[in-house]
Amino acid sequence: MILGLDVGGANTKAASSDGLFTKIEYLPLWKEAPLIPFLRRISAEAAPEALAVVMTGELADTFPDKRTGVLAIMGAVKRAFSCPVSFWGVDGFGWSEISDLAAANWSASAALVSQEIGDSLFVDMGSTTTDLIPIKGRAMAARTDFERLGRGELIYSGLLRTNLAALLGYVEIKRMKVPLSSELFAVTADAHLVGGRISEGDYAVEPPDGGVRDRQSALRRLARTVCADLGEIGPEAAEEIGRQAAARQLSRLTDGIRRQSQVHNLSLVVAAGIGDGLIEEAARDLGLECVRLSKIYGSRVSDAFPAYAAARLLEMRMQAPGRRIGGRTLK
Repeated sequence: MILGLDVGGANTKAASSDGLFTKIEYLPLWKEAPLIPFLRRISAEAAPEALAVVMTGELADTFPDKRTGVLAIMGAVKRAFSCPVSFWGVDGFGWSEISDLAAANWSASAALVSQEIGDSLFVDMGSTTTDLIPIKGRAMAARTDFERLGRGELIYSGLLRTNLAALLGYVEIKRMKVPLSSELFAVTADAHLVGGRISEGDYAVEPPDGGVRDRQSALRRLARTVCADLGEIGPEAAEEIGRQAAARQLSRLTDGIRRQSQVHNLSLVVAAGIGDGLIEEAARDLGLECVRLSKIYGSRVSDAFPAYAAARLLEMRMQAPGRRIGGRTLK
C-alpha cells in the first residue's frame, strides 16, 4: 500500500497509488489545526508500506518563513507515520535543498500527467488556487510560487476560498456601480453555491462569518460585500453579486489558459481539482480540447491529484530504479 500525502495550508489530502483510498480534510494550518492527530488517523487507517509527501502548507502565516514551515511539516509527517517517507521536490524525489520541497505539489502532478497523457496544459483548480502548468516533454513552469505568479502559471483564485473583493472592484446592481468592501464578507463558495455550481455539501470550508453553509446564508454574505443586507437590496441583487463574481473568476481563468496555451503552443487542457468543471468551460470557450481527470481516475482522485501523483511516482520508483521521473534519473 503506497500512500501519497499533500499537506496544504487549508486542506490536507491523501490518496493511495491504486486510487482506492482517498481522504480530504479541511485543516487550516494558520489556525494551528491538529495536523499530527489527523495524520496519525490516516496512518492507522491506511497502514501504508511507504509514503510520498508533497506540500504547500509551508506558506501558512503561522510560520515565520517557508523553511520553518517545510521543516515543521516534515517533522509532523515523520512523527505520525512509521513507514519509510519520501518527500517530492520540484525536481523529484532526489531533492538537495529544503527549499526544493516548498509548494512542489504541482510538480508531482505534472510529472505523472507528462507520462500518462503527454504534452498539454495541466490546470488544477482547488479551493484556494489554480495551477497552470505547461507540459512539453516535461513541466515548463518556474520553480517557485513567486515566479509562477509572475509568469501566470499560478492564479491565486480557487473554487471556494477566494475573497470576492479580490475578484471584483465593483458590481453593477440597482442601476449603480457599487464598489465592494475590502472586508472578508463572502467567498467564491458563496457565489458558486447561490449560482448552483456547487451544493451545500461541496461547501467544504469555513464560511467567512462562521455561519451556516446554505443558500440563504450565502445570500446574506453576498449582500454584506456591498455593505447591505437582504432587507435592503433583496435576494435578486445578492444573486447578481454572486453571478458577477463567478463570471469574473471564469474570465480570469480563461485569460490564464489562453496565455499559457498560446505561449507554449498547446491545444490540449488537462483539468484536475474540484474546479475541473470551470476549467472545462474555460477551455471550451477557447476552442481547446479538455480532458477531465475526474473522468479518468474518478472525482475523488482528481480532487486529491497531487497526493495521488506522488503515490504513483513513488510506486514507479520502488518498482523500477533508474526510471526517469520529473526530469531526472532516480536512484
